Amino acid sequence: MTDLRALPFSDMLAHLREHGEPADPRGDIDTASLHRRFAHLSAVETRELTFAGARRSQPARLYRDPSATATGRAFVWVHGGAFIGGHLDMPESHWVALELAARGIPVLTLDYTKCLGDVHYPVPSDDVLAGWRFALDNAEEFFGAAPDAVALGGASAGGNLVAGVAARLRDGAGPAPAGLVLVYPVLHPNSSSPGEPLDPEAPMGRISANFAGPGGLDHPYAFPGLGSASALPPTLVVVCELDDLRPSGEAFATLVREAGGSLDLYLEPGAGHGHINEPADPTARTTIEEIARWLGAAQAEGAAIGHPGEIVR
Repeated sequence: MTDLRALPFSDMLAHLREHGEPADPRGDIDTASLHRRFAHLSAVETRELTFAGARRSQPARLYRDPSATATGRAFVWVHGGAFIGGHLDMPESHWVALELAARGIPVLTLDYTKCLGDVHYPVPSDDVLAGWRFALDNAEEFFGAAPDAVALGGASAGGNLVAGVAARLRDGAGPAPAGLVLVYPVLHPNSSSPGEPLDPEAPMGRISANFAGPGGLDHPYAFPGLGSASALPPTLVVVCELDDLRPSGEAFATLVREAGGSLDLYLEPGAGHGHINEPADPTARTTIEEIARWLGAAQAEGAAIGHPGEIVR
């Protein structure tokens, strides 16, 4: 199996274009394994869907637990993957949605076009915007909830995309979400040092330039940390103690607060970037519990373990 991380960035993009994303080597992250590990997930029902994206149909997946006490809230969730990878079966998408649905929060997960050298912003953003509209158009059927009860969230690159879509919605692209959840988001071109020059040869520089495309590194919808944070919906930003990209989430939280917005900043101690993509990590489960709590769900019996993080106000 080719080690993509060992390839030059351009070669990695070419390999992904030609061969697709390699299979995850972990043998315990499929649905059956998750059910065995977390019995409270077994009643969650899923439904495969598609929606019309910017260039082609995109996959979506609906999660509902008919046995859970309804919270009246629903959630649209977008995975990360450095804008070049990720899918609906990765734990950051699938497991997170199962956990939230088990707490009475129906979830629609969205996929989007990856930036594999020939695609750049705004294509992935347009996909997520289309998926958001798809969710609201079908909110009663999908969620049993009103459109104004649906929140929007994403992790890492997905956090970037949903924050940019929230800004576009605020500026007239459609109805705003009831809330915005950003988990270890990448909101600046240089997310490890917001405001500092971007090294085009560093990994973050290559990822950001590949996503933004020619002339896009300064675009406030491509990198929401560069734009206005006024009039955004109530927002939860999750940052991780050991994440090199933590400064991006913290800088954005400051931006929202300075604009007078409603903002909760949650710090997960002992966690690193991508931790909710690992079901075996106890910090992942406490982060998910905090997201559920923030969205208005009661704790699922036996669901959370470990020492919780804290809201840093």
